[in-house]
Amino acid sequence: MSFPENFLWGGATAANQCEGAYQEGGRGLANVDVCPQGKDRFPVATGRMKMLRPDDGHYYPAMEAIDMYVPSL
Repeated sequence: MSFPENFLWGGATAANQCEGAYQEGGRGLANVDVCPQGKDRFPVATGRMKMLRPDDGHYYPAMEAIDMYVPSL
């Protein structure tokens, strides 16, 4: 398979995929940090379930991002 000569590649990420770094450099919690994977994800994301801090019973994918966060100096 070949691509046309003028074919352009692209890519994208979401801020929470890059940021990570929970509690680094004074960052603190963001709403995406407490949105767990699994059955509680939709209720938390839609505000039907309150989750104000992470707990040991859930996995939080946004907390394991690529840590591209740069604190203000």
